[in-house]
Amino acid sequence: MSPNAKGAFFALTAFGIFATHDVVVKYLGGGYSPFQVIFFSSLMSFPLVSFMLMRDPMPGTLRPVHPWWTAIRTTAAVLNGMCAFYAFSVLPLAQTYAILFATPLLITLLSIPLLGEQVGWRRGLAVGVGLLGVMVVLRPGSTELSSGHLAAMGSAVFGATASIIVRKVGHAERSVTLLLYPMAANFVVVGILMIAVYKPMPIVDIGATSMISLLGFVAGLFLIAAYKSGEAAIVAPMQYSQILWASAYGFFLFEETIDTYTIIGAGIIIASGIYIVARESTKGDSQTPVLRTRSRGYGSSFRISPFLRPSDRRKMAADSAQAAVKAG
Repeated sequence: MSPNAKGAFFALTAFGIFATHDVVVKYLGGGYSPFQVIFFSSLMSFPLVSFMLMRDPMPGTLRPVHPWWTAIRTTAAVLNGMCAFYAFSVLPLAQTYAILFATPLLITLLSIPLLGEQVGWRRGLAVGVGLLGVMVVLRPGSTELSSGHLAAMGSAVFGATASIIVRKVGHAERSVTLLLYPMAANFVVVGILMIAVYKPMPIVDIGATSMISLLGFVAGLFLIAAYKSGEAAIVAPMQYSQILWASAYGFFLFEETIDTYTIIGAGIIIASGIYIVARESTKGDSQTPVLRTRSRGYGSSFRISPFLRPSDRRKMAADSAQAAVKAG
């Protein structure tokens, strides 16, 4: 199996596991507040992540080099988790994914003011078309926008913000700092918010919160392996396979069906995202915000970006440069 084929396989496996993770979130969201689900999944994540953090070779303290950026990212990650967990609880899976797929488009937009990126008219047009696809999914005016729709859009915005900040300061911050601050904030903030809505959980549901943590951890490992094996331009588009998992899970487990507008809108968003990834790879852009920062994580588990070693990050940049040479 070639490195790219191996990377694609690992990525497809990772996003299939992530989709299963979201199914468990939706199951628990039917009976419990998102605050309670996030709190216990964060609590269960600490032991798993601790083992991984033992491999961090960088010396120093847990004090961030960029405290204000770390604070903004931590806030965005916490809000991202709240919005995502609530959206999965109340919206059909496929519709939630269709909206969340706008995250890479928003990362491209945010790269302009935060990273000083120059986004050409082709990528700018692709972002505009992709956001138009979001409007097709939401259909404002013809259908009532629910709190779930607003939560999904909020998750896309906050997720993009957290991702782009990792891209901005990740080279200077320890992976431990980037990882633990959002998790600790979730534990404290969500724990306080949970008090007013807490409901006793049977052992089965406590086990389900543990499953959320375990699935996120295992899927993250597969995603790290994917980016280490294959080119980022091959791995990144594999995230869109989640719409297939969402359709299957939604139909068989929750009796959900996908309406025509969601299919059309998701198709537009996916096409725009793939075009942006492909163009960044072909041009060999130095920053490549979508390729380097697109990863999963809702603040209750780790993101892959902090765990890519400097050599891995250079490899991702080299992938884009090599593609540019081939194209020339």
